[in-house]
Amino acid sequence: MRTSDQGIEFIKKHEGFSARAYPDPATGGEPWTIAYGHTGGVRRGDVCDEAQADFWLRNDIQTAEDAVNELVTQPITQSQFDALVDFIYNVGVANFAKSTLLKKINGNDFDGALNEFVRWDRAGGREMAGLKRRREEEANLFMDLA
Repeated sequence: MRTSDQGIEFIKKHEGFSARAYPDPATGGEPWTIAYGHTGGVRRGDVCDEAQADFWLRNDIQTAEDAVNELVTQPITQSQFDALVDFIYNVGVANFAKSTLLKKINGNDFDGALNEFVRWDRAGGREMAGLKRRREEEANLFMDLA
């Protein structure tokens, strides 16, 4: 599967666009981020336009798409795929691969999986309101409620 246009917009909404590089909110430094959550090779002072941001996003989500396609063993809907791509884009493949969320999905416990999204609302050990909101919206998308 591939991320739908609605899934791309979902990621853009949560990441937000920044034409200027900014420090990680949890660390106040590394990794520097630009565009729609792009971190590869980003340094303080970097700038981009929306065309570059779209290009980076399409390339960056490939890793998350590959992870869903490889790690999820149960059939899922497009909305579930999009929700998982957004989740992985934010938390990383390694965290998803060892998560209870993945175990629940692969165990065909989709109701249990729904409750796992909201457990990922922390960065740097602190609960983050933006992450909490994002996880709730991912859970809603996962259950086709978005």
